[in-house]
Amino acid sequence: MSAETVAGGRYRLERTLGHGGMASVYLAQDSELERSVAVKILAQHLAADDTLRRRFVRESRLAARLAHPNVVSVFDAGDDEGVPFIVMEYVESETVADLLLRRGNLPPAEAVEIVIQACAGLEHAHRAGLVHRDVKPQNLLVTPDGTVKVADFGIAWAAESTRLTEAGTLLGTAAYLAPEQTADGEITPATDVYSLGVVLYELLAGRPPYVVESVADLAAPRTLPPPLANVPPGLEQAVFQALAPDPAARPQSAAELARRLGSPPEPVTLPLGAPARARVPRRILVAAAALVVAAVGLVLGLTLSTNGGSKPGPAPRVQPLARSQDPAVQARELASWLRRYSR
Repeated sequence: MSAETVAGGRYRLERTLGHGGMASVYLAQDSELERSVAVKILAQHLAADDTLRRRFVRESRLAARLAHPNVVSVFDAGDDEGVPFIVMEYVESETVADLLLRRGNLPPAEAVEIVIQACAGLEHAHRAGLVHRDVKPQNLLVTPDGTVKVADFGIAWAAESTRLTEAGTLLGTAAYLAPEQTADGEITPATDVYSLGVVLYELLAGRPPYVVESVADLAAPRTLPPPLANVPPGLEQAVFQALAPDPAARPQSAAELARRLGSPPEPVTLPLGAPARARVPRRILVAAAALVVAAVGLVLGLTLSTNGGSKPGPAPRVQPLARSQDPAVQARELASWLRRYSR
């Protein structure tokens, strides 16, 4: 593979977008489809492992089957002169990590919206049989229109396979790892739910729930982090449920986490014919009824006058209703008015 092209020259590398312990990402041009793409090239020390390289290509091709607005699309994957690469859609965006650096923390509604969108993308991947394993702010992209996209499905498993032996790489993302990932436990969708819980806590508090300063900290028992300030109790409860050390105590799917975060209260539905007396003050109902009856009486009086053959006289001056709030007094005043103008 040359320094300027990938895959036999199809992808022309233009500039570096970022470097990491696992891979480097470049902005490139797809010469066949004439579009901008992002090309991620696996680091040399990982590419030297034949088993890892083959699995990397295989899992990247599985990720290419995902098609969801909240997932960064994978267009191509391959092995060029022994170096694996992934070709993805190029997204004009900033990462959630950048967002946190710029703003510190977010209002609850904005933080929840980001995580709910990430839940939608992860749920799509989980239904396709892929668990991300490396959900963290650096792998969540936010576009200028507010769309959140989950990135790096193709190399998440490789990160998990290698970073546990590389302290520097591990400590950078250890706070987002579910307990079962550092204890050889079963990896399930609930593993990604835990990592999303960490991300949401950080979005709300401006800091991760746990501080990992050494590899030994990973073996320490997990306890619930400090309470969240200025966060509705229901939201705080949902965050702590996602952070449960026991996978069985967490929401078992990203969709379930999204429901707990975003479900509105159930609407209250009254049965048909249910009385609504308590909703309208009595005095307003009485006044309204009096006005309706008065209007009917006026029409009736005008009709009787016309049918009698006489010329219609001047329109009667409507006397104001009694100021009394007593319904009985109002009724007597109304009856007097009707007798006076219906003769």
